[in-house]
Amino acid sequence: MKNDNTFSLSGQIIDLVHSRIFPGRITVNDSKITEIEELPVAEQRYIMPGFIDAHIHIESSMVPPSEFARMAVCHGTVATVSDPHEIANVMGVEGIDYMIRSGKRGHFKFYFGAPSCVPATPFETSGFTLDAQAIEALMTRDDIYYLSEMMNYPGVLSDDSDILKKLEAAKRHGKPIDGHAPMVTGDDIKKYIASGISTDHECYAIEDALEKVHLGMKILIREGSAAKNFDVLIPLMAQYPEQLMFCSDDKHPNDLIKGHINLLVKRALQKGYKLMDVLRAASLNAVRHYHLDVGMLQTGDDADFIVVDNPTDLNVLQTYVKGRLVAENGVSLMPRRKEEACNNFHATTITPEDLQVPDEGKRIKVIACMDGNLITNTIIATPKVVEGNLVSDTSRDILKMVVLNRYTPAKPAIGFINNIGLKRGAIATSVSNDSHNIVAVGCSDEDIARAINLLVYTKGGMVACSETEFALLPLPIAGLMSLEEGSRVAEDYERADKLAHEFGCTLYSPFMTLSFMALLVIPELKLSDKGLFDVTQFSFTSLTA
Repeated sequence: MKNDNTFSLSGQIIDLVHSRIFPGRITVNDSKITEIEELPVAEQRYIMPGFIDAHIHIESSMVPPSEFARMAVCHGTVATVSDPHEIANVMGVEGIDYMIRSGKRGHFKFYFGAPSCVPATPFETSGFTLDAQAIEALMTRDDIYYLSEMMNYPGVLSDDSDILKKLEAAKRHGKPIDGHAPMVTGDDIKKYIASGISTDHECYAIEDALEKVHLGMKILIREGSAAKNFDVLIPLMAQYPEQLMFCSDDKHPNDLIKGHINLLVKRALQKGYKLMDVLRAASLNAVRHYHLDVGMLQTGDDADFIVVDNPTDLNVLQTYVKGRLVAENGVSLMPRRKEEACNNFHATTITPEDLQVPDEGKRIKVIACMDGNLITNTIIATPKVVEGNLVSDTSRDILKMVVLNRYTPAKPAIGFINNIGLKRGAIATSVSNDSHNIVAVGCSDEDIARAINLLVYTKGGMVACSETEFALLPLPIAGLMSLEEGSRVAEDYERADKLAHEFGCTLYSPFMTLSFMALLVIPELKLSDKGLFDVTQFSFTSLTA
């Protein structure tokens, strides 16, 4: 790792602040850029600001922040705007502090927010609750930079007192407020924005995004492992580049190894959008909106920048953070840091008999998931009945789904789901937004119980299993993250992913999609550990139609 107190680097400097590219030399003294000199000619390599992920849950990478940093810098990422919502649901402020400590162990810039909705709703069991008083305390901290996504939009619209106090705390301390408002339109979105919420990463259609843009909102174009909105939303770049940022939201380890924000930049440029507009969406816009101290290649800035071969191929040759060379030619130069496991996991094993659902002679409501999307639909179907009980029907792809409380022994909640595609076996995960109870789906009660019990044994993880084979990724850090090196985690994850597909699963990202089937703030029909939930009515609903 380059630790020289002073060094110079020359090339074609991409200055996003002043919209120009010029041959020049930058001089770095310790962590700062002390001089930028324009030259008659310079090497044909390009020096530009590093990339920023404007909204991500680091936990989704299944590695702690110190290991995430080692992976991300290889792709030119120097900073993230990070919502520790997932671990906060499991471990409260202790979990947030764990993420901040881990982030400080590497040469990378993590900007953590205060999770606004822990739990996301009162209709599920989580490990902790962060009320308005807890948010007020977090807002006073210098290491908390913003109020994370306000998922409880019904609470905003109904003037819930606790929600309003959280919003006021952020405004009082001058910290931005992130939004989460899928399919909220008209007078409702106007009220939502008027409350002080300034961003949204949950736009699924260009019309939805345009309405929010015209009301002054910043749109975060998301391309994660499950939700992929880039192709739909990137046309906004033509007219509203100053209101856009790039984010991944959730990024699984096998995808993070392949690339990060750099991939969105390349795709946008290939579509013909202006270089300066695209690069600002990948860095400068986030710096300005969230008031980040990430360097933008100006004299006096932190020396946070990347060197690429050219702005078309965008091969990242070097990544610098605060003057340190942290990655070169796709290889991380950051040492691994030792992390400790922490957890909050008290579920007990179950039996197939615990999963029996007696037939009532009625049709049932079935969750219809959509590949690459967090939104679900509702279908009404006649269930398959065996010996008086409702069971999975692989012939029609209507499978039993289970959510089991991980915080205390409890009776499992049971529903049915369509479009998973499994023909044998089961898959299960303790990464289930947002409360992170165990979610499983399978072809028989025996398969589902087997998968859940493997995760009870490891106190969290992801598994694909049948009677004769299994692939397991243990996640001992809060049931969300691994202690292993990122490449090893990616391999174990891909092994489980591959087996799920061998079992017949048709989803691009089976575990990521499954993890959102218990998320009660994304329409339409979901399943929490307390029962089937109609998001459009924001209330529980019966399994039978």
